[in-house]
Amino acid sequence: MLNVCVPGPNGLACAEREPGAALPADAVWIDLREPTPEEEQFVESTLGIDVPTREEMREIEASNRFYEENGGLYMTATLVTKLDTDLPERTQVTFILTGSKLVTNRYTDPLPFRRFIAYAARHPAVATSGAMVLAGLLEAIVNRIADVLEKVGGDVDASSSKIFFRSYETSAPLDFRHVLEGIGQSGDLVSKASESLVSLTRLLGFVQQSGNTQVTQDSRARYRTLSRDVLAMTDHSNFLSNKVQFLLDATLGMVSIDQNNVVKIFSVVAVFMLPPSLIAGFFGMNFEHIPWLHESWGLSVTACLMLVSAVAPYLYFRWRRWL
Repeated sequence: MLNVCVPGPNGLACAEREPGAALPADAVWIDLREPTPEEEQFVESTLGIDVPTREEMREIEASNRFYEENGGLYMTATLVTKLDTDLPERTQVTFILTGSKLVTNRYTDPLPFRRFIAYAARHPAVATSGAMVLAGLLEAIVNRIADVLEKVGGDVDASSSKIFFRSYETSAPLDFRHVLEGIGQSGDLVSKASESLVSLTRLLGFVQQSGNTQVTQDSRARYRTLSRDVLAMTDHSNFLSNKVQFLLDATLGMVSIDQNNVVKIFSVVAVFMLPPSLIAGFFGMNFEHIPWLHESWGLSVTACLMLVSAVAPYLYFRWRRWL
């Protein structure tokens, strides 16, 4: 799909290019979303650029992701998508700043793109050039990552409350499997968000250092602000990553404590039953001369001895605060 966005009096107007139609001269954003080979060839021949293939976009070398060619800036960033699902994914988006136009090549439809299109349609000043459109898209992406980190922070706090502030007297047993799944999902989100932030840091540094004359002072100021925001969010993501690791270790420690409590119960029961078993074994031996063998009260005394031998260790354990 090839969408062409043209600035208007009310805002940015985006529409899908009709087959055979020429590219408007005043277009500031050409958006390739899952493009066909014909659409890629049309954009390349019209603007004189080389749109990277999907395989080239996945390469991680900086020289293949950020470079300048024929006056155009080529930048590929890794973004995280499908954040509202249980399986968020990574995706690569290429930004090509050529002249006064911005070309994007993507194979997914991230939420920040849809939000920016809706916002730019009502605010004409945010999309006057390709550099301004790039700044607006990056701001929308950074805001989305900030939302993700806020969500992860809330989930981590909720998990922390479950682990450390539960009441053993009134609460139902904690499902540690469910807690571990939640912590794992939070860690996965933080990891993907951190990867996106690193990619955006490299992109912003590259575009600010470039000598492209189309990058105006206003857009450079916005890029500098974005760089500071990304740096602060990177520090916050590192903090969340450490907290997730701490909660993971704490949860595994709690699992071990609960397992040890169960084992302790079985051990204590075995200790309680050992003296009665010894007494029962002694009086159950097949010898002729056994104390109280022919007495009518022998069975009652033996049962009392067994009961006392079981209760005495329990009272001793309670007195030593072992239970």
